[in-house]
Amino acid sequence: MSTAQKSIFITGAASGLGREVARYFANVGWFVGLADIDEKGLDATADLLPKGEYSRHKLDVTDRAQWKKAVAEFAKHTNGHMTVLFNNAGIGAGGPIQDMTDEDIDRMIAINLTGVISGTRACFDLLKNTDDACVLYTSSAAGIYGSAGLSVYSATKFAVRGLAEAHDIEWRPYGIKSRSLMPGFIDTNIISNVDAGSNMSGKERLQSAGVEVSPVSIIGPAAWEAIHGEKVHTPVNKMAKQLAFSARWFPNRLRKQLGLLGGLGDVVQTKPQ
Repeated sequence: MSTAQKSIFITGAASGLGREVARYFANVGWFVGLADIDEKGLDATADLLPKGEYSRHKLDVTDRAQWKKAVAEFAKHTNGHMTVLFNNAGIGAGGPIQDMTDEDIDRMIAINLTGVISGTRACFDLLKNTDDACVLYTSSAAGIYGSAGLSVYSATKFAVRGLAEAHDIEWRPYGIKSRSLMPGFIDTNIISNVDAGSNMSGKERLQSAGVEVSPVSIIGPAAWEAIHGEKVHTPVNKMAKQLAFSARWFPNRLRKQLGLLGGLGDVVQTKPQ
């Protein structure tokens, strides 16, 4: 890596949003750190990138010791710098909260919230040492207004939204920006499951109900816009933008509309984004 080259460290890089952001940023000349617990998925992501322009890191985001090791390894490739931390790793699991298991709830909070906080802390020194640094969080449209059938997932994404807002203020003295992406439904494996009582995938069921599902290619430009723009939150796709508008100006109407749509938990499975 050259001293002038910018860098991005991506959690959840083995699939979905993380893989696409890795591809996008590598193609514009950034050095990319790929981090995930899924090593086969990391192989698949690495195959999309220019040789010598990435590093690979096995990382369980719930393990603070693994965070420390991965960030130290990344720093060796970047001369102790990190332009962007894409704090993206997350899972989704749905259903009424009374039907969820303790294990599912604890795991989702551990990955989607505690793991995100651990990553922010682990990367702080590298970000502080880098000009125009930014931590980019993956929140969700479910962090704009609570989603029935996805209450715990939604709560973690509200929390991530709060981290982005707080850190954008807290870290101003260090020259570090804080931003969040708030995507609606994106065509990744988090909505690819086929329910036992149906022959339709989650994506197909959403589309049949008139819910927009955007291609994953939308996320690279959105991430670029977020880290270079002035807004803390970037709603990604038409659905998220409409939800943000309605939540601000017509919350009662939005609540009724979401009630008519019903719960969305049955189209989400416990897989990374």
